[in-house]
Amino acid sequence: MWSVCKKELRQFFSSLTGYIAIVVFLLVNGLMLFVFPDNLFEYGYATLDRFFQLAPWVLLLLIPAITMRSFSDEFRTGTFEILQTRPLSRWQIVGGKYFGSLLVVLIALLPTIVYYFSVQSMASGAGMDTGATIGAYIGLFFLAAVFTAIGICASSFTSNAVVAFIISIAACALLYYGFNAISVLAADSGGLDYYIEMMGIDFHYRSISRGVIDSRDIIYFVSIVVVVLSITNRNLIKR
Repeated sequence: MWSVCKKELRQFFSSLTGYIAIVVFLLVNGLMLFVFPDNLFEYGYATLDRFFQLAPWVLLLLIPAITMRSFSDEFRTGTFEILQTRPLSRWQIVGGKYFGSLLVVLIALLPTIVYYFSVQSMASGAGMDTGATIGAYIGLFFLAAVFTAIGICASSFTSNAVVAFIISIAACALLYYGFNAISVLAADSGGLDYYIEMMGIDFHYRSISRGVIDSRDIIYFVSIVVVVLSITNRNLIKR
């Protein structure tokens, strides 16, 4: 599995496109935090709430761009058959692809820690709530883990990377905000709206981002990843 993981890392960073994707992610977040209107300087207190509100939507574009070639290129070039000749099970192939892409996402997220130290250095008094910030980063990690699994799964459906990119964005957007939007429409349903909202990623992401690590939220994220990767494994069996 580790060999497949390393292959994914080499493939992503072997071209300038990979570096550009990460730079654009950091640049967009930096501009929204420090330059564009409604930036953190207008808040009047030290917080990274703006970053944690924006990051999921940026990841919604970044992660599908990272994962769209995972299996689609293998199918298109015929190297998937070569990959199957290696002494690896399908789950090891799926796991290698998944963890390789997730490592790329974590590499993109790692420099954002600079935002925390920058805001903390400019703060007066006690500064930011470190516990809440750590919780928000944990929530962002689980969010990225789910988006990565969805992107890998979308790539296993087709040999066209662009189609995989579009499917991944649509699926991530639906799971992230779709249930929240439906719950608003069902606001007068006598409490049903709350359970509909609980089915969406946004509900659990916001819960962890408050700094409270609830086992129900973690189980939700892990379950989504396992189910989506199981679908990916089934797609490979059909191949």
